[in-house]
Amino acid sequence: MRRYSNTTILRGGRQLGTANTGSTIRAAIKKGTIRVNIHITQEGERLDTIAGRAYDDARLWWVIAAASGVGWGMQVPPGTRLQVPRNIDEVAAVVG
Repeated sequence: MRRYSNTTILRGGRQLGTANTGSTIRAAIKKGTIRVNIHITQEGERLDTIAGRAYDDARLWWVIAAASGVGWGMQVPPGTRLQVPRNIDEVAAVVG
């Protein structure tokens, strides 16, 4: 069973975490198809907790990682500038 197979928001988990997904999301942000809020990380913040606050689903941490081009680590250094997509449906429309 895949890690995100129960996440129904984006293709039931079939495209999650691929390199193509990240570049697709970043291109859509650049075009304005996906709108983002900027978040500067504080000491001890993790992508999953930020995703939990933004989307009510910590499993969507990878969306923020992909949008921000920070790789796949849950924890990022304080002061990291993140692009947090405002609406997960905009991401789903581009990715899924």
